Amino acid sequence: MKLVQVIIAPEKLEAVKEALARAEVFRFTISEVSGIGHHRDTAEAGTGQLEIEMFKRLKLEIAVNDSFVQPTIDAVMAAAGDDTGAVGRVLVLRLDDVIRIRTGEHGSEAI
Repeated sequence: MKLVQVIIAPEKLEAVKEALARAEVFRFTISEVSGIGHHRDTAEAGTGQLEIEMFKRLKLEIAVNDSFVQPTIDAVMAAAGDDTGAVGRVLVLRLDDVIRIRTGEHGSEAI
């Protein structure tokens, strides 16, 4: 089991949701987040000046069974990827356990 965390620009959300649905990934959590990261054109080369600006992003958290990890990543990359700066990130973390509160199910059954 893995937790796929996806950081994207808000305007990419609809395309990502549609791509995830095509990959049969329907359960995820969306949070509004802000961050500072490496963005193209934020510093002029050689000037020693760096402009720090907070950017609004969305974070999707998607718990998936191992067989869905790569299809989830592929869907996100296809929907959110382009050649502009500050597109986002995909992080994949190992999950030791998942517990569904309503039923008490553990592991893959809880996803």
